[in-house]
Amino acid sequence: MKTKGLHHIAVITLGCSKNLVDSEFLAARLGKRGLEVDYEYQQGTTEAVIINTCGFIHDAREESVETILQYLALKQQQKLRQVFVMGCLTERYREEVLQELPEIDGVYGVHEQDKILGDITGRLQKELTGERLLTTPSHYAYLKIAEGCNRTCSFCAIPRIRGRNNSRPIEALKKEAEQLAAQGVKELILIAQDLTYYGIDNYGKRMLAPLLLELETVAGIRWIRLHYTFPAQFPEEVLKVMQDSDKVCNYLDIPLQHINSEILQSMCRGIDGTKTRELIQKIRREVPGVALRTTLIAGYPGETETQFEELAAFVEEMQFERLGVFAYSHEEDTPASSLEDDVAPEVKQQRAERIMALQETISLQHNTAKVGKEFTVVIDREDPEYYAGRTEFDSPEVDNEILIRKTVPLKPGDFVNVVVEDAQPFDLYGSVKE
Repeated sequence: MKTKGLHHIAVITLGCSKNLVDSEFLAARLGKRGLEVDYEYQQGTTEAVIINTCGFIHDAREESVETILQYLALKQQQKLRQVFVMGCLTERYREEVLQELPEIDGVYGVHEQDKILGDITGRLQKELTGERLLTTPSHYAYLKIAEGCNRTCSFCAIPRIRGRNNSRPIEALKKEAEQLAAQGVKELILIAQDLTYYGIDNYGKRMLAPLLLELETVAGIRWIRLHYTFPAQFPEEVLKVMQDSDKVCNYLDIPLQHINSEILQSMCRGIDGTKTRELIQKIRREVPGVALRTTLIAGYPGETETQFEELAAFVEEMQFERLGVFAYSHEEDTPASSLEDDVAPEVKQQRAERIMALQETISLQHNTAKVGKEFTVVIDREDPEYYAGRTEFDSPEVDNEILIRKTVPLKPGDFVNVVVEDAQPFDLYGSVKE
């Protein structure tokens, strides 16, 4: 198939799992048009790269620019023929990128895959297939159920970058899940900017629970995991599905960002501290043994020492199984950009580090309580000394692993029963039950 002289292209992905899914669809479509595609540059083989950028916060933009410059240097050294750039950075700062880096061969936003394909292969017609070239190990995959976001969180530029929420039909998602299962995928990780908004735009009501019931019927899928559930107007019928289901993991990612009601109001989160506590208590009551992951922001504009202490006390009170924290990043084109960024950078960092120190102690306590107990574990990879796997309470890349002694041969994608023998703050150690 004619491809303007290109034969081998690499798709380099930065940022979140939602970007990863975009890259997987693009790579599959490139492959259908006759190109060899992989996900890393190979000197002497790769002729062109497409860099799928992140533009969410300052550090991510810096990484994106550094990556672009790295590949442009390879082009200048004649180790690459072409460099294309797409994604959130170029959606948000297209003109600046074009002006500052004219040697880029093509600049595209987040919704321009057809244009990328046309420019690279010379074929402009749409080719909408549901196939993906997975970047993840073959036994798990991310399933993006919606694009964009209707929330107005003050610190977030995503609605400006990705547009309004656009839920995908249940039938299309089930078909994609079936295609993934046919490729050997056993774990689906549902993602969107806001899972709990799913369905309002095209069904007129929240449809996450009915979607889960449909995905449960897909043969070959063992686990279904929920990422990025928004706390305000949480669809409580999802909790019953989690409680009753053998496939939906007892795991919920629910970014709370803060607990102080004044900060939450300024953040435009649509929920106060009291209702946040009530929601967490209800989730734990209705889904016994659930593992909760949350993310928090330290150093939001106007955050006083007293308000931060309330956040720290909340972390100690709630004993979250998994937690991440970010120092606030003051972003242009967000509602919070009009506020004074009045918490010193070193104070933001100190506050974030203190939260993570608290969480390290909490995580060790949770892990120590697992010693001597048996869990179903999926194997993700083989290391020289151990097999590395996860329980249903852990998501890949961001959560704990269990390192399993090599007493029996295992391979990625195997589900085995493992007895926990030792615990560290963010890792477990065990062996396969004889």
